[in-house]
Amino acid sequence: MASATYDNNNIFAKILRGEIPCQKVYEDDVALAFMDIMPRADGHVLVIPKAPSRNILDADPGALGALMARVQTLARAVKTAVAAEGVMILQCNEPAAGQTVFHLHFHILPCWSHVELRPHAGDMVSAEALVPIRDKIIAALQAG
Repeated sequence: MASATYDNNNIFAKILRGEIPCQKVYEDDVALAFMDIMPRADGHVLVIPKAPSRNILDADPGALGALMARVQTLARAVKTAVAAEGVMILQCNEPAAGQTVFHLHFHILPCWSHVELRPHAGDMVSAEALVPIRDKIIAALQAG
């Protein structure tokens, strides 16, 4: 039942090391949150732990608990920032479940009653296009 080992060269590890840029929403000693460049909804944010783990199946339980507090805070801020009716938290483990980047991550997807989510791994948007929503989310975080 052992899973594959953690790959230090996955795209999220590179983002954590500053080798690949991102539109950062939040960062502390536990987590980094940034805008998804292939957003399924306006305001789609990814939250990743700084501690390396391939997915939730091999994550340290203590680190996972600390990470979930950040996911909750960010979900509230995203919902407020984009005036969403609800929020979906999505987390996939292993390819059969839809995981494509093998660093634990949570998708925060704002939802509205009559707006369908865009496809997973759909169209890529420019970093500049994400800035206005990113700034609204940062403001919502600062407002508490």
